Formats: sequence, C-alpha cells, structure tokens
Amino acid sequence: MTEGYYLAAFIAVTALATFATRVVPFLFFERHTDHPLIKHLGRFLPAAVMALLATVFLQRSGNWGAGAFGLDALIPGLLVVAVHLWRGNALLSIATGTIAYMAIQQTGMMVAGA
Repeated sequence: MTEGYYLAAFIAVTALATFATRVVPFLFFERHTDHPLIKHLGRFLPAAVMALLATVFLQRSGNWGAGAFGLDALIPGLLVVAVHLWRGNALLSIATGTIAYMAIQQTGMMVAGA
C-alpha cells in the first residue's frame, strides 16, 4: 500500500471513532435523561472540566521563571473570568482571553526584564 492509502485509512478510522464517541451517548442515554446521575454530571461536569483546563493552561502556558512570574497566563485567565461574570457569554469570554493571551505572547510584553 502506498502512503496515500494509509493516510486515507487513518482519516476514515479517526472520523469513525470521533463520530462514534459523539453518537453513543445519545443512543444509550436517550431514555435515561431523568436519572439522578445524569443530572448530577450535567450540572457539575462542565465546571470541573473548565477548572481542569484552566489549571493545565496556567501550568503549561505561564512563564513562571520570568520577572513577571506567570502574569502572561494569569492576566488572560482572570480576564476570561471577569468577562464571563460580566456578560455570561462563554464564547465572548474565551475569545477575549485568547486574544489577550496571543497579544501578550506575540508582543513579548511579559518577558523577563521587560
């Protein structure tokens, strides 16, 4: 087989696996939406996932050894929280934080000694 066939097979298997992970919950849990466990997960899981993502972001993205001690990640993170509390719009909050983080990274504003 040539490289093209491997690539096509990889894309097909990946697409099938992605589709399966999206459709399985609807097939198996359609009749169980009133179950207390499903309601509990629906209420608390999104916040837990966001907290985990924020923790990983702060650990991986922040320049903790610089003179600004991680402000390059803390400022956009706090901006996301502030905008979300102010407007209640997740898309606006994430976009604002992403723009702020990329602006800091691209301009080098929080580099050691700056």
